[in-house]
Amino acid sequence: MGNRRYALRDDQWDRIKNLLPGRKGSVGRTAKNNRLFIEAVLFRYRAGIPWRDLPERFGDFRVIHTRLTRWSRQGVWERIFQVLAQDADNEYAMIDSTIVRAHQHSAGAPKKQEKTKLLVAVEEA
Repeated sequence: MGNRRYALRDDQWDRIKNLLPGRKGSVGRTAKNNRLFIEAVLFRYRAGIPWRDLPERFGDFRVIHTRLTRWSRQGVWERIFQVLAQDADNEYAMIDSTIVRAHQHSAGAPKKQEKTKLLVAVEEA
């Protein structure tokens, strides 16, 4: 699937897959493909592209953005960051100020309470 530098390694996926909503056997609707979704989000942020420029192989960017927002409200990303922050290289836990700044000025920026939760999660990682 395209450029692997934007993708999760298999060992990382194995560490987080059971934390995610929509997995088989969990309450609620089963997600189509959690790994593809996470890789879409990683690709978008690591490539520094607008949502609308996300490659088609990931699906409809609007659906991905909506799901990203829902997972943020549910604290899913915080749990993922906590697990992946244990990696020796911390590649996926590092978020620099350019990403945070871009997010704050993008459409649909989080409300003050949500932004505070995100900043606390990033500082703890």
